[in-house]
Parts: sequence; C-alpha cells; structure tokens
Amino acid sequence: MSHSPLARIVRFVNILIVSFVVVALAAVYGLVWDPLPQRSGSIETPVAARAVVQFDARGVPHIAAGSLDDALFVQGYVTAQDRLFQMDALRRLAAGDMAEVVGAAALESDREARRLRLRRIAERAYVDLPAADRAAMAAYARGVNAFVDGHLEHLPLEFRVLGYQPRPWSVIDSLLICLHLYRDLSSSWRDALEKREMLAHGDARKVDFLFPARSSAEPPPGSNAWVISGAHTASGKPLLANDMHLEYGLPGIWYMTHLKAPGLDVSGVALPGVPGIIVGHNRRIAWGITNLGFYAQDLYIEKLDPRTGRYLYRGQVEQARLEREIIRVKNQSTVEMPVWVTRHGPLFASEGEVAMTLRWVAAEPGSVEYPFLDIDRAQDWTGFRAALERMPGPASNFVYADTDGNIGYQVAGKLPVRRGYAGDVPVDGSTGEFEWDGYIPFADLPSAFNPPGGIVATSNQDPFPAGYAYPVSGRFAPPYRAKQVRARLQSRQGWRAEEMLGVQCDVYSAFGKFLAGQLVAAYDRRQTRVTNLEDLIAALRGWNGQMEIRGSAPFLIALASAHVRAALAGNAAPGAAAHYDFPMSYAVVERLLRERPAGWFGDYDEMLLTALVDAVDEGERIQGRDHRRWQYGAYSKMAVANPVIHRIPWIGKYFDIAAVPMSGWAVTVKQVTSRLAPSMRMVADPDRWDRSLLNETIGQSGQVFSSHYRDQWDAYYAGRSFPMQFGKIDAASTLEFRPAGR
Repeated sequence: MSHSPLARIVRFVNILIVSFVVVALAAVYGLVWDPLPQRSGSIETPVAARAVVQFDARGVPHIAAGSLDDALFVQGYVTAQDRLFQMDALRRLAAGDMAEVVGAAALESDREARRLRLRRIAERAYVDLPAADRAAMAAYARGVNAFVDGHLEHLPLEFRVLGYQPRPWSVIDSLLICLHLYRDLSSSWRDALEKREMLAHGDARKVDFLFPARSSAEPPPGSNAWVISGAHTASGKPLLANDMHLEYGLPGIWYMTHLKAPGLDVSGVALPGVPGIIVGHNRRIAWGITNLGFYAQDLYIEKLDPRTGRYLYRGQVEQARLEREIIRVKNQSTVEMPVWVTRHGPLFASEGEVAMTLRWVAAEPGSVEYPFLDIDRAQDWTGFRAALERMPGPASNFVYADTDGNIGYQVAGKLPVRRGYAGDVPVDGSTGEFEWDGYIPFADLPSAFNPPGGIVATSNQDPFPAGYAYPVSGRFAPPYRAKQVRARLQSRQGWRAEEMLGVQCDVYSAFGKFLAGQLVAAYDRRQTRVTNLEDLIAALRGWNGQMEIRGSAPFLIALASAHVRAALAGNAAPGAAAHYDFPMSYAVVERLLRERPAGWFGDYDEMLLTALVDAVDEGERIQGRDHRRWQYGAYSKMAVANPVIHRIPWIGKYFDIAAVPMSGWAVTVKQVTSRLAPSMRMVADPDRWDRSLLNETIGQSGQVFSSHYRDQWDAYYAGRSFPMQFGKIDAASTLEFRPAGR
C-alpha cells in the first residue's frame, strides 16, 4: 500500500532534521572536540625510543623519555597541543608579522618590531648559538612540527576564525619568543622620551628628583621572589617562593611542565615555544626570578640625513646601512618600510627634525643565548652560578635554595657600564662621548650565599649597594613590596610551604597608610570642616592600610595618590605632568611629604587637600555621591579577553574572564594594576618536593573547549594553589610516544 502524501512529507522533513543534526554534530565535533589535545593512547612519532607523558588532574604533562632530545621533542609536541595559537601569535608579535593575519590593526606593532629588527637579531643569534642550545631548540621544533603536520585539518579554533595555517616551527621562532620576553622586560626608551619631554618644560633639578634609581630605603639584597633558610621553617630546610608579575593574557604566559630524561628531572613553568623550564626545581635545587629593571637601552640623537643615511660621528661622516622591511597586511597592500641602521642601532624615533637611534643589549653580538637547560640541570650553587654567567638578559634577580639547606641570590645579565650619563634621557650620538664601556663583570654583580639572617627578598627593587663600583640606573620598583615581604617573613618562625601563599597574597600598603595619615593630618590642621568630606576622613582615619575590595578608604587612596603624583609632576614640569609614569613615584611622594623641602609647594597641606577634593570629585563621578556605597573592588578590576574568540558574535564573551574585583595595588606584595598581576605562584619545598605548590592564572590549555582552559582561575583568584607533583605522579591519563615504524 502506498504512503499518503502527508506521510511522505513528514518522512522527508524528519530526514532533513536528522541530516541537519548529523551535519551540525559533525561540524561541532570538527570545531570543538577534534582539535582538542590527545592525552591518552599512543602516537607514532620520530622519537628514538618510547616516551611516556602522564597528565595530572590539571593537564600538566609529566614527560619521561630516554634522551634529552626525545624529552624536548615531546615537550614541543604537547605544548603545541595546548598552546599552538599562542606560540604562533608570540612569534608573529616578535617578528612583526601580525598584520598578515589580523590586518591593519596590528600594523603599528609590526612596525615597532621591524624597527627593533627582532627577526634579524634572531637570525644572527642562530648562527652564534652554542651547538647544544641549537640542538635542544631543534629537537623542540621537531616536536612542534610533528604535531602541526598531523593536525593541519584539525587546528585550534583561532586558526579557523582568522583563516590561515601556521608555518613550520624553527629554532629562529624559539629565539624570537625569547626576544619578545626580552623586549617586554627591558624596554625603557619610552621612559627616556617622557623624561626628555618633562625636562623641556620644567625645572631640571625637580624633574631629576622625580626619577630616582633608589629611595635609600631598599632592603638588602634584597614580580616577588624570596627564599628563607631552614632557621625560619618548620622542616629545618629552606622554602622558596616566586610569583612573577606580567601583563594579563588568556591563556597565561606560562605552561606548567615536568621533564625527565637522563641527567634531567625538572619541574616548573615553561615559556610556550621554548624548550626547558624557566622557573622551578629539579631534584637538588630550586630557583625563582624577578626582573631587575636595569636600563638595557639608550636613545641617541643623531645628526643624520634621512634621505642618504649619512651621519656624523666624532667629526667624521659615516654611512648608515639601509634595510628594507616588507610588512604583509591582510586584505590590504603590503607596506614597505626602510630602516637606517647606524653604529648605535636602528633609526627608531623622531621628533620633528630630531632623529634618534636605539642601542639595545639584545642587539649586541653574542647577547642572545639560552642558559635555562643548564640551569635545569644544575646540582649546586656553583653549577647554578656557572649557568647564570651565560645569561645575557633580560637582566634578572635570581633566588636559590637547595636540598643541603643553602640559600642564595644572584643578579644575572649584561648590564652596560655608562660613564658620565645614566641612560635615562636621549644623548648626543655624534660626539662619541656616550658609549658603553663594556658590561659589569659577572663576578661584580650583586650576589649572596647563605646571608646572615637567612632571608633574601627581591621585588624589583634596586639591589645595588650604596657606593657600588659601577654607575646604576634603571626602572626599579619602590621598596614597599620587598620591605613588607621581609617584615612578614621576620614576624615568626616555623613557616610551611602552604603559608607562603598568604605572603604572596598580602595587600597591605605601607605607602597607602602613610598617605592616608598625611591627608587626615592636613585636614585636621584646617580651621574649617567640609561636610561632604567628614565621612571619608573618618574612613581614612580608621583604615588599616589593606587594599581590600571592600570599603571606600582604599578606593579614595588610589585616586588621591594619582592626584598627588600629578601635582608633583605638574610642579616640576608645568604642562607635562601627563608624561610622568614612573614606578618610583610613590617613594618620591613619601620622601617629599616627609621632608617638605622649600621650593616645591608653599603650603603642602593645601596641595594635599586639593588632591583630596579632586579625588573625591573623581570618585563621585565613578561611583556616585553616596560615599557609603564606594567599593575599591568596583574600581580595581581584572578582565581578560580571549584575543580572537572574543570577537565571535554572541558566544565569544563566554570564553573571557569577566571583570572581577581585585584586591591589591601597584605597591602591595600582591601587585595588581590595570595591566598586570601575578602570572603564576610557586612555592618550592626542598625538604620534600611533593609538598611544593604551583598554579598559573587561568589554565594549562589555550584550547577554548578544553576542560583545562580555565580550571585554575577560581583557585588563583582565591589565593589557593595545587601540589606540584614530582616524585609521585597521580596520573589522570597517559599518552605514549612510540618510535615511527615500531
């Protein structure tokens, strides 16, 4: 019997629905599950012998291989599984190739990278790289490429959204990522231009006062890193803590990894795109890092003809070398960019008729090496320092602990020796009088081994002692964080690893408390009372100095601090106050208010009260006139957007970290600003490595549909952490790498 027309229509519609569901599921599978990292089973790859990766509950790979080459190959592979787009974006940012895939919005970023000549520096560094470093990076690159070659049809979602495929990975790409971090941690040329602008509009003596290298209150030698000896711990062995402060990113900048091979057993955080571990511990030693901030760049004002490239140097005409950069721009014509390169470096900035070139340590011959695999394998203080001696930059503070109970501190990096100038403003490049006199010898850099008192704390402060044999200049942090860390550590004995987290999350501001006292005292000395300030003065009077998310006092202090610093800058350089953005500004304010020297303000109390009123006006514009409802957390927020997926209509925002209130401030141990926060937290326990703790900001994986995309965020936000598995691995899954053809 034949089916009725209605039945045939219903059957046809049902088939269409089923077909649509099947196609939709296939599409979802292709977009969502197919690109996800493989964490179990086996893979046939070009390793020399079987290698095994155990993934723990947070997706951390614990890699065990029969050789260093195989371990680094597997590291490259598993890192690419989780972070391939991030790795590709980092190398493009460094090389100046980002506009090729995102369009004209990235053109200025690409121009700066091309002016810095980062790809050319990486290419030259490849030739000069020690053979062992080159071999290690090549093994890592082979692992990345093995993953890419097998997944060109199953790439992470970002590649599909932007419509391109990644190029093969190379050693030069790993060097580019190293240079990207080098640039982020050592760029000071904007400081030089800002100070030059202020000097052009103001009182040179006052402007210099606003830009000190130190506050005279830095703790000896002492991002935060500290180490305490066994005299201060419950175990009788040292504890080492590190939380590096870097710009927000999604995913975070670090990739937690454990590498095990003959002569190597090391765990910690790695930089995606680069082999080895940057911060962590092996079986014998642990180490942490903070940025030093010593100036590694100088701007030179050149007498240069931009048409011919001829310029003057010591009375002689020299010829600059012309390099041509071709920048590809998505959906637009390519951009040709000529770059003149003088003996000092590339033509980098210009103001009217003034041409300035940039000299940078990283661009000097022999200034790109990779000592971290040597650090990863060091067994004692001597071997650790020998590895650090190879490190050209970025200049850094290292803290150290070992299983024998020793602790230490070492500055590492190439620090230029300047005679007669500080590198804080552009100098005349034509005279030859402002050249570097080599670098400070490694043996003369600040160092301490088992210092008296058993505490080393570094929080980016100036670590150089008064009367140091070499000139010191840099973008150092004020001493508040380091002093608070030291005060906390000295306040008691019997510290345990998990208790270090409380110090890392400390939000007390000695500067904020001091400024609150100054504002209250200025108000109290005033003859008349202002009704709408009484409640806020009462809040400041009773405030405990904690930059917590609740309450009006921390909110008002953050605003008032900015207005006071602007008043100082406007006094020193009228009309150029907007150019003053210097970390030591908080210490400058405190010194000026304590000493109250003549020549700055006729009435310091009047300046403070004006800043207070301006801060209140600003606060009311932001949070309303009801001061009881003011909350610091409504002002201090952290929001992190996925750089690509965020732009997808309707769904993109679900893969972001929505704006959340953040405790902490620029001058608290938990350093939080509009741009940066702790990028990881580690506590290493040499008494029992498995008691160590480690977590990153958001999650291990950059794959938006991975279960490890943001599974660490809640713990990070609450100041909790996770065991750093080392001796015993609690594997959630196991992936085997088998030699090809076996």
